[in-house]
Amino acid sequence: MRRIAVLFLCTLVLWTIVAQLNHTISPWHVYLFAGGLFVAFTSLTQPFSAGWWGAVLSGFVLDANAPIAFGKHMVLFVAAHMVLFRIRDRIAGHDTISRVTVAVLTNLALFLVFSFLQLLRTPAIAAIWPRLICDLLCSQLFIALVAPWYFAFQARALVVARLERENFA
Repeated sequence: MRRIAVLFLCTLVLWTIVAQLNHTISPWHVYLFAGGLFVAFTSLTQPFSAGWWGAVLSGFVLDANAPIAFGKHMVLFVAAHMVLFRIRDRIAGHDTISRVTVAVLTNLALFLVFSFLQLLRTPAIAAIWPRLICDLLCSQLFIALVAPWYFAFQARALVVARLERENFA
């Protein structure tokens, strides 16, 4: 239970940073989506139940503030967690570069699914693509830059909470 609470607090920190950054860059009509960061670390390093609860809680946090149907983030985050958890043995998930790559690819998949689900209700689909491409590129760059810090933050929080041992390898 403590593991889930620590991971959830880390999620709240990331959510706050992303929300404040989105507020700051809103005059430029850019939106950063960091869904891959909310799922990647717990899916690659934690037991299934801790990652599952992390995906559920982070999905609910993002759903609470999003102008979409409640539960959409949660369902897609849980689906992403289950896929990543199943393939994590095939991924060299112990180094930062592979974890960042997984986070970027997960973010790409989640962004495309969310975009296509929202485009179904849009009358002028062709007019939205340039904005979506700009948002996607900025989001992917943000993930690539922030993911190493966030993964280290989560790992250190687990060490401070005495839930994991520190690796000096």
